[in-house]
Amino acid sequence: MTSKVIYKGDLRTECEHLQSGNIFITDAPTDNNGKGEAFSPTDTVATALASCMLTVMGIKARELEVDLTGTTAEVTKTMAAGPRRISAIKVVFRFPLNPDDKTRKILQNTANTCPVHYSLHPDIEKEIEFNWG
Repeated sequence: MTSKVIYKGDLRTECEHLQSGNIFITDAPTDNNGKGEAFSPTDTVATALASCMLTVMGIKARELEVDLTGTTAEVTKTMAAGPRRISAIKVVFRFPLNPDDKTRKILQNTANTCPVHYSLHPDIEKEIEFNWG
C-alpha cells in the first residue's frame, strides 16, 4: 500500500505517505464549494507533473554531472466542465544554469518522458516551457 487517505469532513482530506509518514491535506477549491485553504486534489495532479519532471531531470542531471539546484517550476492548471476535469496544465521551468544544447535537449527529453506525463490522459493539454540561465 502506498498511502492512506482519510476524509476529515467539510471537503477536506488528510493524505499520509505510509513509507515516510509524511502528511498533506487537500481542500475542495473555492470554485467547487470548498475553502481553498490547501491544494485541491486536481492541484496535486498538476503539481505532480512538475515535480516528476524535475525529479527525473535531477536523476539525469546527476549522470551528466549537472547541478539543477535552484530550478523552479511554475504550474498553472486549467479546469473544464461537463464533466469537471483538468483540461490543461502549463509548466514553466526556470533554470539558474545554461548548459550546452546537447545537455538541454537531453534534460528536456527526460522531463517530457516522466511517468506522470505518460500517466495523464492524452486529452489534457500539456504546455511545457524551459527557460535556461
